[in-house]
Amino acid sequence: MEIFRLKKPPLREIPFSQILNVDVRKFVYEVSSPEYLYWDRAKHKRIPPGLTPEEFWAIVKFWRLNSFNRVNTRVKDEKGNPFCWHTLPNWDYFLHECDMQLGGHVESPIWDKSIFNQRYVTRGIMEEAIASSQLEGASTTRKVAKRMILERRKPNSRSEQMIMNNYQAMREIEERLHLLKLSKPILLELHGILTQQTIKDDDVGRIRKKEDNVMVCDNISGIIYHIPPQTKFLLEELEEFIDFANDDSHQQPYLHPLIRAIILHFWMGYLHPFTDGNGRMARTIFYWYLLRKKYWGISYLPISKVIRQSPGQYRDAYIYTEQDDNDLTYFIDYIMRKIMQAKKEFETYIKHKEKENRGMAELARSKFHLNDRQIQLLRYFHKNSGATTTIKTHSNIYRVSRVTTKRDLEFLKKEGFVASTKVGRERVFNGLPKIQEIFQ
Repeated sequence: MEIFRLKKPPLREIPFSQILNVDVRKFVYEVSSPEYLYWDRAKHKRIPPGLTPEEFWAIVKFWRLNSFNRVNTRVKDEKGNPFCWHTLPNWDYFLHECDMQLGGHVESPIWDKSIFNQRYVTRGIMEEAIASSQLEGASTTRKVAKRMILERRKPNSRSEQMIMNNYQAMREIEERLHLLKLSKPILLELHGILTQQTIKDDDVGRIRKKEDNVMVCDNISGIIYHIPPQTKFLLEELEEFIDFANDDSHQQPYLHPLIRAIILHFWMGYLHPFTDGNGRMARTIFYWYLLRKKYWGISYLPISKVIRQSPGQYRDAYIYTEQDDNDLTYFIDYIMRKIMQAKKEFETYIKHKEKENRGMAELARSKFHLNDRQIQLLRYFHKNSGATTTIKTHSNIYRVSRVTTKRDLEFLKKEGFVASTKVGRERVFNGLPKIQEIFQ
């Protein structure tokens, strides 16, 4: 099997007069913002007159390695060299936007606030669970996976089980684990939730051993992209990882929570502590940390959904970081841009849904006297032919008591919107044609 290595030009000796040239520095800026580029793409950008691409790259590397705001992190490779990063010009504004917008909940002029937010938390967590699992090979379609989760159907395949596990892990974080400090038992618990019934029982919730021989490779070509650190190093660094995640050390300099969450994401992927499920763990820890820091809005943004649109770039962000002088800026920049993209897509989605639902919601309330939970359920039945729900499912989605749930469903049944049948010990509700009256 072949180990992948980045192609790098030999770095040339460049006179300081060229390195400090103001005009040349403008070109350096262009390959660092709005996207932080490696040699493979930077060489195709505008090159300062009189320089070869290789000479220009040598200048770029000089400025990156000697940047006044370059910061060493606590993440180290096996040789003891730290991973470093430095701030890019467009980050400050974006981090400010995240502080303002991700620290609260979405407001709606149409829906009840608590129900509206719960709906979008559920949507965000579902989308994240599905996409994060699909990144790791789950082949179930998004539509089938969403119905499985919403209807609490038992998974029928390993792919569906991966998605359901991921959803359960996200729910545990949102409901309980974000209140707790990270520890090795919690890491193992999360891994157990993510991987149960999808890998060998002996591998669930345990740290990998030397004999496990874990590697990250392309299943088709066999090319190896990452060989995780040895177990001894892993165990030592895992303690550092947990301390960093808990902000326990008083000697730690302040890091914006989003930057720290991204570093944790990379660090978990780099250490690769488990035999399987490491990618899902990395993305799950990212969410755990931001929810712990009260960035509630991250629940609405399925980052894995936008990562899945460019999985090759996600892989490359890891590779560039590891193989280009431990420059963590590549990975931070990539995840930042994916968060920006997810945020914009969510804002567009909200505007579209508000416009689409305004008339329907007003009609359902005024003519049929339905509450927001009932309206959302009928909307789900309208869009998903043959869909069903149960008292337990409705109660779980909207976080209401069984008494409230029964009242919701019985009213819909009485008004002719749903019917129910007994399946085993459960009552299963399905939509009836009268629902069309609301959505005409």
